[in-house]
Amino acid sequence: MSLRQLFPVAADDPDLAALYAYPDGRWLRANMVSTADGAASLDGVTQGISSAADRRVFALLRTLCDVILVGASTVREEKYKPARPRELWSHLRDGRPPTPPIAVVTRRLDLDPGSLLISAAPAHARTIVITAARAPADRRAELARHADVVVAGDETIDLKAAVDALAARGHRRMLAEGGPYLIAQLLESGLLDELCLTIAPLMAGPGAPRIVAGPPAASPARPLTLAHVLEDDGFLLSRYTT
Repeated sequence: MSLRQLFPVAADDPDLAALYAYPDGRWLRANMVSTADGAASLDGVTQGISSAADRRVFALLRTLCDVILVGASTVREEKYKPARPRELWSHLRDGRPPTPPIAVVTRRLDLDPGSLLISAAPAHARTIVITAARAPADRRAELARHADVVVAGDETIDLKAAVDALAARGHRRMLAEGGPYLIAQLLESGLLDELCLTIAPLMAGPGAPRIVAGPPAASPARPLTLAHVLEDDGFLLSRYTT
């Protein structure tokens, strides 16, 4: 791996921890990967469009955050498990728990209570389940045996209330890992501060999902400011702020 910085200045062996450091205060960044023609996954998962450099930055972003926010469908498709210390840059978590918790957004609570994400999360990073008040009470009680359940909204999930609840728990540096529907909802709600996007040198062809999905947005397109671009083996790792 020969990661180099292309923008705003050219540099070999860039300081990744400094480039991706969170600003002061509350901040929600998304981290996504796509092909050159905009596909967010191949055969439903992102593994085929990732790279060693992308996985390195993925681990760094998890290390820097206080909580990982993800949608239930992505949890199932990507077979999520609790973050593990050996996957992270441990020295950057000095003074904090060794791993961040994962917060799953699910209106219907369609999660397996026996899955490793729910049942095997460590005490310092219990999985957080964000749902709506109308979610099935029996499933909420079952999940609450091993996870922290947060109710945000009545029939649908109020993402602003969800993000406020995470911040109230001390999780001010947030990382959203998808999927495309969750990223679209965060964008539409005006909650997204930053997008980290890895672009793979691949063409997937028609039919694959984009990094955002759902009905057409009611609000106009949002401009982004390019913060930096890194390159490794044809993969471009870009960071934008809103």
